[in-house]
Amino acid sequence: MVLKPDDHPSSLMANFLRSCGGSAVIDGGLATELERHGADLNDPLWSAKCLLSSPHLIRRVHLDYLEAGANIIISSSYQATLQGFEAKGISRKEGEALLDKSVKIACEARDIYNERAPKGFWDASGDRVAQQRPILVAASVGSYGAYLADGSEYSGSYGDGVSLETLKDFHRRRVQVLAASGADLIAFETIPNKLEAKAYAELLEEEGVNVPAWFSFSCKDGANVVSGEAVEECASIADSCEQVIGVGINCTAPRFIHELIQSIQKATGKPILIYPNSGETYDANRKEWVQSSGVSDVDFVSYVKKWRDAGAALVGGCCRTTPNTIRAISKVLSNN
Repeated sequence: MVLKPDDHPSSLMANFLRSCGGSAVIDGGLATELERHGADLNDPLWSAKCLLSSPHLIRRVHLDYLEAGANIIISSSYQATLQGFEAKGISRKEGEALLDKSVKIACEARDIYNERAPKGFWDASGDRVAQQRPILVAASVGSYGAYLADGSEYSGSYGDGVSLETLKDFHRRRVQVLAASGADLIAFETIPNKLEAKAYAELLEEEGVNVPAWFSFSCKDGANVVSGEAVEECASIADSCEQVIGVGINCTAPRFIHELIQSIQKATGKPILIYPNSGETYDANRKEWVQSSGVSDVDFVSYVKKWRDAGAALVGGCCRTTPNTIRAISKVLSNN
């Protein structure tokens, strides 16, 4: 979905949602499923480790989500940073190739799915009356905190030495590579604070980065991102950037989502997307998800109609959600 000079970004998402019947389904947790298929992700690269060791598993998980009804699949580049690869002895050139590979794997999965899926059929008048559902590939960009692998994407506390320019310099080349990778859009995910949102917005406005994007924030309650700043203020930053075509929430407990949708609506009229986690809590010291008041697939999906009625146009799942979650979400939205 690379923009042409006369394209207006807002029309791209509007047309996509229209082709989906008004609501679209985002995929679910990637790492959860990679581990279920046998991947060992105990590594600073996390799910991006599979780009090196087992790309076939990434493709398989993408296909599982497409078969469950997802309209958008998100690449395995969340933890894939050039700096992170270099720390593992991988050159800058090889790291850029791996970023590109993460998108190519997702595009391959889409092609495979489209080959397998029904092509539609023709009625007596010769008109095609059923079409393959639209599918987009989003290139994931995780926060600076995700690269640090110390859980700071869940606090937004980067320290006094991390400035706006620090973040722009850190993310710039990765954004440039992903913008040129063939992805339909870039998904800036788990944004923990206003500073990083501003860095992303300014990078999108730089020369040579001509791709639509969405911003999704990680929140600690019904009104604030994990740094403690108001989600409404963060959404305003996204609203001010023309290339941002959707604003929302990810990796946040389901119980906070309804209030967060209402807060975001005060700052933007752009489509709202939400893909919460299962409701469990991430322990950064133990580097694992801790059972708390987590919800089952059935409980999670019981929220979906309420979220849609509140104004969410795109719904999916984040950490610890599964193809079963996405299948149930797809069913609810298709009946809505």
